[in-house]
Amino acid sequence: MFQNLGDRLQSVFEGLRGRGKLSEADVTAALREVRVALLEADVNLEVARDLTKRVQEKAIGSETLLSLNPDQRVIAIVQEELREVLGGSAVQPTLRNEGNVWLLMGLQGAGKTTTAGKLAYKYKAQGRRPLLVAADTQRPAAREQLKVLGRQVGVPVLEVEDGESPEVTGQRLRAALKADFRDLVIVDTAGRLQIDDALMDELAALRDAVGPSERMLVVDAMTGQQSLPVARTFDERVGVSGLILTKLDGDARGGAALSARHVTGKPIYFAGMSEKIDGLEAFHPDRVAGRILGMGDVLTLIEKTRALEGDDDDTSPKKLTDFSLQDMLTQMRKLKQMGSFGDVLKMIPGASKMLPAGAEIDEREIARVEAIISSMTEAERLDPRVLNASRRKRIARGSGTTVQDVNRLMKTYQDMRKMMKQMGRKPPGGKGLGKGMGAFGKR
Repeated sequence: MFQNLGDRLQSVFEGLRGRGKLSEADVTAALREVRVALLEADVNLEVARDLTKRVQEKAIGSETLLSLNPDQRVIAIVQEELREVLGGSAVQPTLRNEGNVWLLMGLQGAGKTTTAGKLAYKYKAQGRRPLLVAADTQRPAAREQLKVLGRQVGVPVLEVEDGESPEVTGQRLRAALKADFRDLVIVDTAGRLQIDDALMDELAALRDAVGPSERMLVVDAMTGQQSLPVARTFDERVGVSGLILTKLDGDARGGAALSARHVTGKPIYFAGMSEKIDGLEAFHPDRVAGRILGMGDVLTLIEKTRALEGDDDDTSPKKLTDFSLQDMLTQMRKLKQMGSFGDVLKMIPGASKMLPAGAEIDEREIARVEAIISSMTEAERLDPRVLNASRRKRIARGSGTTVQDVNRLMKTYQDMRKMMKQMGRKPPGGKGLGKGMGAFGKR
């Protein structure tokens, strides 16, 4: 979502690098381009003006302009202000030992039901005992969708009946909690295509009946600036304690995500990064600012790596030197669990710049590579030197590819193996990684 904005901002800062010193005119011109980039990304006008004004006040001073690396100082100020616009520090919903009732609100299509399932999955994995409440009686199949998600994550679902009053729902919920202890209740509510009094009255009545400890507004980041007045209305009529931004993996311009915290005054708790059940992340303003400015997000990458079950990586020099096709297949499958290769590369500072110019990661090519290696015998994966012409033809037939594809994979493997040997002896250079990843790119 932030790709275009990130590219624009990085190109602006590239123009500042290597000058030795900066004048006020240089900084002013760069910030003018930054403001234009923010507005083109659908960032709220007031937010864009305030951000660039604060950066200019901090950047135009003797301490910055006369420093040894004034360009880096300006970039650091922009990152700091971006982080503040996004909320400063990460905020998570309050969790008590019991009595946690989270009310999910939002317009129809924002992703409330899917988010409810993701929250149940996330907190069950942390040792909580969630209960899902299917209170959306307006959208056809909404309750059935939540029941399917509940079965998928192993969490019970309390279904609200057609015509059931909020008071009855509250009574049934309390009775269910007495019969089966649950320390986190997630309530999926009805939405509308637009704000209306009937929707607000229903939500207010349900709020009063269940007594939520958190009232979370689910906002579709793809809707852009239109979602922000909606957030204000929900807060005025029902009360909002925090936001959940969905569809941040989409191709919208990202302005709503950058403006939401500043305009609504509410913290962003979570961000939906994919349609998968585990595709919900805690929102970290500093990490998002780093991604936008091309500084990567190593902390999130580390967290994703640690979350992989059965992580038995051996990064000893001997293992790196003996890097085999089986190791390559294992690492590719682990990376797939963390998301797309493109997303993973964005978390590594500078990694995206190591690809050949104009190239991007082709996920289909990665699937072909996996098919080719899977078509090999164990002996061939461990010792690729045995792969003569007849074996390569057999592997190509078995994987539905061509001999040329197999040959290209072997070239990529040799490049990666050479890079692994270098890692075993000294820190690897960017050139090696770019060469190794080049085979997965498309122009």
